[in-house]
Amino acid sequence: MPLLEQATLDFDRLALDIQAWGRQLGFAQVGIADTELQAEEARLLAWLDAGRHGEMDYMARHGARRARAAELIPGTTRIISARLDYLPPRVQDADAVLADCRKAYVSRYALGRDYHKVLRGKLQRLAERIAAAVGEFHYRVFTDLAPVLEVALAAKAGLGWRGKHTLLLTLYF
Repeated sequence: MPLLEQATLDFDRLALDIQAWGRQLGFAQVGIADTELQAEEARLLAWLDAGRHGEMDYMARHGARRARAAELIPGTTRIISARLDYLPPRVQDADAVLADCRKAYVSRYALGRDYHKVLRGKLQRLAERIAAAVGEFHYRVFTDLAPVLEVALAAKAGLGWRGKHTLLLTLYF
């Protein structure tokens, strides 16, 4: 088998393994994408030029770097994106809470632990599992705290699509 075909097969096998390891860690979905975001970069720069970032100066400060993962971590060729459902188990039905005037309704995502900590821990364990299989590699684990276009990357990795409200939408049954 030619070397290029073998490398492709090995990458495909590793990608499937990474997805399986992610599910074992509790992720609802894991996807892998390259770092090419030229179209998203153009939209981001137009959005910034129009002043749509308001007082969020950090958006303009990082500018086009948000679309260039290889500038954040030199040599980056792939991004692993993971999706984790935040609805805690055994949560009371929203309609029941809203119907009881003695109770307060708290947004479902706020009922569990801080998702930054939960995701970061699970992603770190996933990175350690990958390193155990392939050897040490350079990576950075983060949730939405780094200057990257995480929704665009997640969509590119097949985790969903960007809605009109700019968030990632996913259908699952």
